[in-house]
Order: sequence, then C-alpha cells, then structure tokens
Amino acid sequence: MKKTVILLSGLFLFLTSCDKNDDDGGGETPQAVTLNNEINEFIWKGLNHWYFWQEDVPNLADTKDDDQDSFYTYLNSIKITGDAKTTEEALFNSLIYKPDVVDDFSWFIEDVDEQLASFNGISTTYGITRGPLVRVGATDNVVQVIGSVAAGSPAEAAGLKRGDIISKVDGEVMTIDNYLIVNKLYTQESVTLGLATVSETDALTQTEEKSLTAATLSINPVHHTSVIEEGGRKIGYLVYEGFRGTYNGELNDAFGELKAAGVNELILDFRYNGGGSVLSSALLASMIYGEATAETNTVSGEVFAELKYNAKRDANNSSVYPFFEDVFLYDKTTGAYSGATDMNRLTGITRLYVLGTERTASASEMIINGLRPYINVKVIGEKTTGKNEGSITVVDAPGNSNTEPYTDLDNRSTKHTVGMQPIVFQIYNANNESDYTNGFVPDVEVKEYEYYKNIKPFGDTNEVLLRAALDDMLGTAGKFDLQKDANATNVTEGVKFPKFSSEMYIMPNDIKPTSK
Repeated sequence: MKKTVILLSGLFLFLTSCDKNDDDGGGETPQAVTLNNEINEFIWKGLNHWYFWQEDVPNLADTKDDDQDSFYTYLNSIKITGDAKTTEEALFNSLIYKPDVVDDFSWFIEDVDEQLASFNGISTTYGITRGPLVRVGATDNVVQVIGSVAAGSPAEAAGLKRGDIISKVDGEVMTIDNYLIVNKLYTQESVTLGLATVSETDALTQTEEKSLTAATLSINPVHHTSVIEEGGRKIGYLVYEGFRGTYNGELNDAFGELKAAGVNELILDFRYNGGGSVLSSALLASMIYGEATAETNTVSGEVFAELKYNAKRDANNSSVYPFFEDVFLYDKTTGAYSGATDMNRLTGITRLYVLGTERTASASEMIINGLRPYINVKVIGEKTTGKNEGSITVVDAPGNSNTEPYTDLDNRSTKHTVGMQPIVFQIYNANNESDYTNGFVPDVEVKEYEYYKNIKPFGDTNEVLLRAALDDMLGTAGKFDLQKDANATNVTEGVKFPKFSSEMYIMPNDIKPTSK
C-alpha cells in the first residue's frame, strides 16, 4: 500500500511538471508585436484627436489603442488599396466617415511643405483659371474657356486672356471621348494649347497655338476691382479668387479704393473662388459690414461665425470669429505673422450680391451664411458647392503646453513629409445656422457656360453674371439681352482643378478666434 501511494505521488509531480512547461512555453515570454510603420500610428492618433466624425468611426474609438499588441496588429494589417500609394494613405482613406456621402473634403498630404506653399498662394502654374468646359451643341467637340489669367504668369506672357476658347491640347482636338486631356493644365510642366472660335451654328475654327511652360508664382487672388456708376448708384465690384491670408493687405487696399469712391452697393464675384482661410473670410466680412464696432466684438455681441469641433473637444474648443477692426498680415513666402494694420470698412451696405457657380465653396459660402443675419445677401448664377466644414493641417508632432497636439509645424518629424488635412469643425452663423450642405440656391439663376461663345472681361457691364446682378439691383431687367446657347452642355466628370483649391482651413500662424 505504501508503494502505491509513493508511485501515485511521483506520477502527480511528473504530470504537474509537464503541465507547467507546456503553459509557459518552456519559460519563454511571448514576443510583443512590432509596429511596421510608425507613420501609421501618427495617422491614427492625429485623426483620433482631431477628426470631426471621430466618434462615428469604430476604428477611431478611444479604446482602440488600449492594448498595444492588438493596436499594432491592426495597424500592420493595412494594405494598399484603391488610389492609395502607401499603407499610411490607405489607412487614412479607411478612417474617413462615409466618403463622398458625408465627408468628401478631408485629404491625405504627401508633402506638407508643398501644401503650405499653396495655402500661401505659391504654386507651379501656367496662371490659367478654368472657366466653363463645354460640349459644343450636338457635335462631339469639347472646348475649354479661359476664366481668368493671372498677372505676370506664363499665360499672360503668351497673350492669353479671359474668354479665349481652347480646342486642342498638345495638338489633340478635344472631344467628348478624350476631353480629360484638359487636365494637363494641372499635371504637366509644359503644354501647347490650340485656340479656336465657335460660330452661332457650332462650327469650330482653329486659330492659333500657344506653347506654355509652368512657373512658380505667388498669385494675388484680388483679381479685379472697379466702381460702376449706374442708375444713380455707386456700385463696388470685386473679383476675388481665393481667400489667401498672405494677401489680406491687398484685399484691404481694394476696399480702400471702394471706400474712397463712396460706394453704396457691393457685388462680390466668387464664381471661381473655392475658398481658403477662415480668418480671411472673417476679415472680408468685417470690411463689408462696417457697422460692427469694437464694443460688439465679443461672444455676447455680433458674431460672424462659430466653429464647432468633435464631441471630445467641443466643450473646451468651440470658438467664435467676431467682426474685426484690424487686418492681420502674413509673409508671402513663409506665412509668418508680420503685423496688423487699420481696416478699410464700408458703411451703409444693406445688401450684398454674390456671383457664384458650382465651384463657389467653403470660405466663399461662409461669407454668404455669416452675413445673412445682418444684411440681405443675394446669390446670382448657379447653386454653390455646399461646404460648411473646415480643416487644419495635422502633422507628426506631439505638441506642448503652447500648441495643440499634431499642429506644431516647426517641430514635426523630419523622418517623412506626410501630413493630413482632415475636416475638424463645422461653421455656424450668429443664428446657429449651418444648413447649406447642398449649396446655396441662386436668387437669380444664370449659367455662365450657356454664354461661352461670348465671355466678356471682368467689369464689363454686359458680362453675363454681372449684368444679371445689376439688373436685379437696379430693376433694369430689359438690359439683359445676351443670347444664350441652350444646346451647350456643361462637362464636369473627371475634370481636375489645382490641388487645395476648394478648401476652408485655419492656417498655423493665423490669429486664433475667441474661445466660447
């Protein structure tokens, strides 16, 4: 009996020893998961902190990175898909909330410096702003109308001007089957453009060719300023093609001209203005609505716009833009703040006319929405884009007590050039209105492309959108006698525009709004 007990005890000790070795793998500690791409962690953390729809994206949940091994396994699982060139771009794309349905404006940045230069107005360009792209009647021909030409640009040097009709690109006639060759205007450094005229019967006549080489330029978005005296009124007319903070001074100078002329009406031409700086939009609004005074520049007084962030940040970071009395100036190369100057503010403007198209977006629409609580705003042209959201540049930088996380451009990682421009806020006016995601419907509809055969210079009182605004303003509808081409078709599918041209954003060096 004693022998049996001893044998059973030995067997138990043997089995226990075997089980222990099996459980700990022979005494080895399991290996932690190694992250394959550090940029992916920045992409996730930057979006987790800033993205407006963060709480609506399950993979951006705050608990996602609680277990590091599981989190790294998730990041390592990302594969290049769709148009993405890298796993970090694919990760960014996968975290966007309902792309093309809810969020169709956030984007991935390959080169932060290139984007910031663009925000400052610097780009490599021919200096051509695209006007209407039109299918010629019942023919297969497609033509590109030049909307505007930048001063000092290769296009201006070649003699191109607003209203010129492009029918060929690099010797190839544009048709409904190949019209995307027009994208070469924004994708290659040299191009040959063939010009043409189009008759009343839609016959295309080739005229001359112009060869252009792109140049790196800083383009002034204050394209045209004039005063129109008609019907006993002095009407200010301003063509503004982008809210560029580095050109706030030029915008202020334009309003100085209008103020000196004693204008009592105002028409803003935003037909090709895709937006830009939120601060520049607030400054422009302040120049228009001069009745707002320093005493009302508080959150309890007259407010131009309120920015609302995601739920995890909103309690401390909701902010307002008042109406300003100073203009803030920025270096045209670096974007650095360089000081302030007195603002030229109009008074007595009780209604504002905005010329818009489907390309009128973001900061342009912010002007319409933000001023409506104070003055009558009328839109002439086409329905606008419908962009009531804005972004910031998110970079690989931890931040400190003086900076928000992932916004410190001076101390961002030097290991890569990647950044993000996610939507981080929505814009509301003083009446808490932000319901224009489908765009602003025009009070008077005029489609510029239907008049493409006879596009007139900016400021010409017979120019189609300007004439429509003047007739509505002065009650002189009989003057609108331009013949439209009802057979013309606006072509839009697949057409590119310059990068970063339809955005609304806060620049890193901008004067910050007031916390609510």
